[in-house]
Amino acid sequence: MAAQIQYDDVEVGTELPAASFPVTRATLVRYAGASGDFNPIHWNEKFATEVGLPDVIAHGMFTMAEAIRVVTDWVGDPGAVVEYGVRFTKPVVVPNDEQGALIEVTAKVAAKLDDNRVRVDLTAMSAGQKVLGMSRAVVALA
Repeated sequence: MAAQIQYDDVEVGTELPAASFPVTRATLVRYAGASGDFNPIHWNEKFATEVGLPDVIAHGMFTMAEAIRVVTDWVGDPGAVVEYGVRFTKPVVVPNDEQGALIEVTAKVAAKLDDNRVRVDLTAMSAGQKVLGMSRAVVALA
């Protein structure tokens, strides 16, 4: 695969298509199985509240992975992401109902770099709160 977006076609401030990602308890169980992260704060409501959380919370790495999908979908090649980092600011609280939670992600090109690379800044929100801070990716474009 190769990046589908041309460096010369992108300007600072270019907004990537936003996306929303639903998260249910079933999603968390599947992620726990795939990742091997069976920490009970991600599936056991009683345990989560006993340790001071409002409810079960999504895995941080799951939240991070969902957010970067906005960038990989835009560029057309997951391998084009050459750097990615975030700070976890708030948990994604996942209630035990059919709706669960929603992670809403927006992103924009914040800087054009050398070697056909751009820095993309992401904003990830859930329940009106920013759940990732300093969320940035460096992407190699065509």
